[in-house]
Amino acid sequence: MTLKQLIAAVAATLLVSSQAAAQGQWPNKPVKILFGFPAASATDVIARAVGQKLSDRWGQPVTIENRPGAGGNLGSELAARAPADGYTIFFGTVANAISATLYTKLNYDYLKDFTPITLVATTPLVLVANPGVPFKDLKGLIDHAKANPGKLNFGSGGIGTSNHLAGEMFKSSTGTQLEHIAYKGTPAAYNDMFGGQVALMFDNIVAVTPHVKSGKLRPLAVTSAQRAASLPDVPTVAEQGLPGFEAVSWIGALVPVGTPQAIVEKIHTDLVAVLRMPEIRERLGASGAVVVGNSREEFAAWNRSEIAKWAKAIKDSGTKPE
Repeated sequence: MTLKQLIAAVAATLLVSSQAAAQGQWPNKPVKILFGFPAASATDVIARAVGQKLSDRWGQPVTIENRPGAGGNLGSELAARAPADGYTIFFGTVANAISATLYTKLNYDYLKDFTPITLVATTPLVLVANPGVPFKDLKGLIDHAKANPGKLNFGSGGIGTSNHLAGEMFKSSTGTQLEHIAYKGTPAAYNDMFGGQVALMFDNIVAVTPHVKSGKLRPLAVTSAQRAASLPDVPTVAEQGLPGFEAVSWIGALVPVGTPQAIVEKIHTDLVAVLRMPEIRERLGASGAVVVGNSREEFAAWNRSEIAKWAKAIKDSGTKPE
């Protein structure tokens, strides 16, 4: 070995040692969970529950940073530009899978700018109806819609949202003509559903369940592959004659690409351990969420399949961003 090669080898060894030492001390300051949705959203509720347990485990504060705006893309861009040191954990959602196709120009790339950690939880959508509609199940809805093409409507929280595109997937799967009414957020859509101006809506089970239990809305189906534990009497879309139909909301943890491998592995190990805690599963399950905590490879594959699924819905429906 030449002197030049020896110096290079020593330098490389020292670099690896210093990196290992720094990573071994991780975290030695507060860690931030960042996402593009407001306080009290499903993402926020789950992040706060998980963040507290991570804080206990790491002996460091885990703070929550809500950066809503542009359909979740503002927070996504900020997370993608954060230092790749493990101190910013991004909670991506189904909105990222939709945005990857819906928007032709984004200031970040969901697949290239982030390293996947784990799928945290999924939450099914529920197809609900105003109690005044003349049908009580999915078959009745489809029959009524086909007998009255274009006369039945469904609301959503906006063009390109998961509850809008779930409706488009349903139309395509059933060959029905339903009029879409887009609102600036689901609260306004709910007001018109309660008033009878809107007949149907697909929405997150966390938001829908209180209205179902109060009798204000009639549940027709859940969009997950299995029935939801929090609404066990509501059948899935698939078991009512549309096999393979699945459209769920979800939350997954990622970090900026370039984050050291040792830190990525530690975050994965500790986050999955938290997600396996009975109290976390019980707490999140009560709201309708299905806690996951899978491998990094499984979550990476999930991201790719979700982008493909929603891309088809966008293409088939001709959806364009507002």
